[in-house]
This record gives sequence, structure tokens and C-alpha cells, in this order.
Amino acid sequence: MLRGRTAIITGSTSGIGLGVARRLAGAGADIVLNGFGDADEIEALRADIANTHGVRATYHGADMSKPAEIAALIAHAKAEHGRLDILVNNAGIQFVAPVEEFPPERWDAVIAINLSASFHTTRLAVPLMRAQGWGRIINIASAHGLVASVNKVAYVSAKHGLVGMTKVVALETAGSGITVNAICPGWVLTPLVQKQVDALAESKGLNDAEAREALLGEKQPSKKFVSPEQLGGLAVFLCSEDAAQVTGTTHSMDGGWVAQ
Repeated sequence: MLRGRTAIITGSTSGIGLGVARRLAGAGADIVLNGFGDADEIEALRADIANTHGVRATYHGADMSKPAEIAALIAHAKAEHGRLDILVNNAGIQFVAPVEEFPPERWDAVIAINLSASFHTTRLAVPLMRAQGWGRIINIASAHGLVASVNKVAYVSAKHGLVGMTKVVALETAGSGITVNAICPGWVLTPLVQKQVDALAESKGLNDAEAREALLGEKQPSKKFVSPEQLGGLAVFLCSEDAAQVTGTTHSMDGGWVAQ
């Protein structure tokens, strides 16, 4: 379905990003991986995706907090793959504290990675997509792009901003062959979320299974984690011709979280 297309997925060496990369590759897209981690492990992931799905997969280690490195990432796709068709803005970090105790430097870091990075990738990708007459931009927002939780002022602000950016760029690109949408996951068992599980277990004296149940029970009525692969399946749909008129929207996959 996506044979001949090239996709950049930021923050794709683990978690949601890796799940999305695998599903896009399974649909035939060539892949540009991005993220931090052990070089040998990243190379093993890259080779596995390429060999399993018969696609071209490359890696670029851009730090998504640095605009110059983001520009180099986009240039890499153009130079190595000859095109950029799909951009998945997924890279994200988290910090938790009450607003009056929130360190300003942590605010700056969360906004840089979770919001500003998507602006920089998008502003550079749109001209390439316009020239081709086809493009898909998928912003991995969050249930926290639609509703709030305490102690997450930077994350919630960034994800709300990402939803707003999605709408603006969708309007600006309407009719061009480019669509722009946001996916809003609930709890997904990624390394980022496991840290929150660990913190809850330590603070409440729970084991891992009890902490996971407590975390899910507070917000997610299904009491089951969303999987990265399920989110990848939704991304594949948004890249399909069936979704050619789906733009400027949010797509919740949250076990009923924001329905409450």
C-alpha cells in the first residue's frame, strides 16, 4: 500500500515510535528511524525492519531539541531516500511536578521536544510534500492533548499545542494532497510510562502488577494498555487513500479515557 513512500518517525528506537515504524514498514514504506540508544541495538533494529519487511531503512540520530539537527534529519531523508512522504512526530519526554515546583529548565526541555520539534520538522517537510502533491503528517499527541491531569503542566501544554498545530497545518495544506492528523493515545506501556509505574509502586508500596492496575484504573476504563502496534495500525490507515479526506482531526485510542 505504501511501497515507494518514505517515512520519518521521530523517537522511533523504542516504544510507540518503533511500533509505528514497524507497521509502516509492514505496509511497504521505507523508514528513517530516529532516536537515542545503544548504537549496536539501533543497528539491529534497523536491519531487522529492513530484512523483515523488504524495505529500505536508515537511521539518523538527530537531537530533536536542536533545530539544526532536525534540519539535518529532513535533509537525510531527501538525500538518502530521494523523498519524504510521511512524517510521524512522536518524540517525547515527560517531567512531573506541581506548577509552583516545576523547574523552568524542565519546562523548556519538554516544550522543545514535545512541541517545538514538531514545528521544525513540519515547516521543513511541507514544501517537499507540496512539490510531490502528496504527504501525510501524523502527530502523536496524547489524551493529554484533549484533557488535563495534575502535575503535568509542561506535557499537557505541549500536547494541547500539538493538537492546535495539527489543525492549523491541516487548514493551510487542505487541497494540496497533504493531510495532517493527531493520534491521542491513552496509557501505552512504553519505557516512559514504565517509569511512572515504577514511581507509583515505590510511593504506594505496590508491586509492578498492582501499580499498573492502579495507573490504568485511575484514567483508562478498559483497564488495558494500548499497544504501540495498535497505534501503528491507525497510522497506516491515516496514510491510506481511504483517509485522503481525513485531515485536521484527533483520533483517540485510549480505552475510553476522554469519554468520561
